[in-house]
Amino acid sequence: MLIGLSIRDVVLIESLDLAIGPGLTALTGETGAGKSIILDALGLATGARADAGLVRRGAAGHASATAIFALAPDHPAFAYLDDKGLDYARDEDLVLRRQLSPDGRSRAFVNDQATSVGVLKDLGALLLEVHGQHETVGLLDPRTHRTLLDVYGQVSVGAVSSAWSGWRAAREAAAELKALSDRAAAETEELTLRLSELDRLDPRDGEETALAEERALLGSAEKALADIASAQDALGGDNLSGKLASAFRALERARD
Repeated sequence: MLIGLSIRDVVLIESLDLAIGPGLTALTGETGAGKSIILDALGLATGARADAGLVRRGAAGHASATAIFALAPDHPAFAYLDDKGLDYARDEDLVLRRQLSPDGRSRAFVNDQATSVGVLKDLGALLLEVHGQHETVGLLDPRTHRTLLDVYGQVSVGAVSSAWSGWRAAREAAAELKALSDRAAAETEELTLRLSELDRLDPRDGEETALAEERALLGSAEKALADIASAQDALGGDNLSGKLASAFRALERARD
């Protein structure tokens, strides 16, 4: 709830401090009395567009507008302040202040902490709703729809955020477990294949030594065959073998 508005050097107002109590507050007066200037100052404090024309002519410095709000402990503005890293106390008033220089530049503050005009505008959307000719109605502003839906559904934004974070963490953990399971399955398949190969080979005790001896024997036999072939070639090859065979047959006949 808006409980105070302080205006300095805005258009025609040199200095004005308004204290606003609970219930309905009405500002009345004839056309040109300055009612719209008060609304302009409130808009200045809550991030509305502003130009150098709002600075009072003849002002020694800059124009400024300060809006003071008393908020319920569960007001959504506190979540926004947390998101922006701005300090506050839930049991104290929230103070929005804006300074406007004659050259059109402005500075924004929340609880005397320097911030951007965009932050004031976002907070203003959470704190105020202006109804009037050529003014934006909050219900038509898409930025308000999620908050209104949460309120209607009695959903806490913090609880939803926490639940979503928990769901995302659980999904990532499930993905890691699935990847681990897939790796284990691949390793199991590979080990099973190797075991089947071992079963087919049917290894026995001492088989390695026996195979080594057989290999040595086969190597020696191969060498012996090579030596025989060399000797055969040296003695004349197949012709000599044929002559020797004929001689043996002749000797056998003579013996008979």
